[in-house]
Amino acid sequence: MAQWLNATVSETIYWTSNLFSIKAKTGPLPFIAGQFVRLAVEGPEGRVQRAYSLVNPPDSEYQEFLISTVADGLLSPLLQQLTPGDSIGISQPASGFFILDEVPDGDNLWLIATGTGIGPYLSMLATSEPYRRFAHIILVHSVRNAADLAYKDLIEGFKAAHPGQLHYQPVVTRELHPDALHDRIPNLISSHQLQQQCGQLLNSNSQVMLCGNPQMITDTKDLLISLGLKKNLRRTPGNITVEQYW
Repeated sequence: MAQWLNATVSETIYWTSNLFSIKAKTGPLPFIAGQFVRLAVEGPEGRVQRAYSLVNPPDSEYQEFLISTVADGLLSPLLQQLTPGDSIGISQPASGFFILDEVPDGDNLWLIATGTGIGPYLSMLATSEPYRRFAHIILVHSVRNAADLAYKDLIEGFKAAHPGQLHYQPVVTRELHPDALHDRIPNLISSHQLQQQCGQLLNSNSQVMLCGNPQMITDTKDLLISLGLKKNLRRTPGNITVEQYW
């Protein structure tokens, strides 16, 4: 049964008018990079809660979450209104199997996300495991508008610490942006634009993690299966590991 930790908001970072991050100081909490917890606040009709992935690495004093505001949502508008000093509930222990422990070895590791789905990858990339296990790691982040490309400075820091090993490819679908590709992820894979831009193969020797929009996950997974990759299951290890955000 989940327990609740009462934490205090230390910072809110506003990336855009409807994309923000919350940091809460708790001291280090036990979890594996890629897992999620539930956040809760008291609303007009009682406690409202929802699952969010942790962005920070497991050894952090602060727990951080990347959140997109849903206009008619029950929780995200309340979270966006929080300011430093406000209370927030964080469930314990963390849950989920979207972790590198569940991913077999491969020639390279593709971390493909839409929107806030980049969150668990940032937690993973702040640990040593991906760099220890994979010669090349490709982080692909697809968003509608360039302003939604959150955490660029953090990602550049990861790249600088692992030159030639970590590749970052932004994708912006609703406007042209320098260095970003401009199409849906399945189309970019099918046309080989993504692989060519990143200088990496995407084949049955690759490991692929998909996180974010369910339609992206479904379409990309089906395409990868048609290319000879297999869904990764505990009983039958494969190449494709997924996490749907809604």
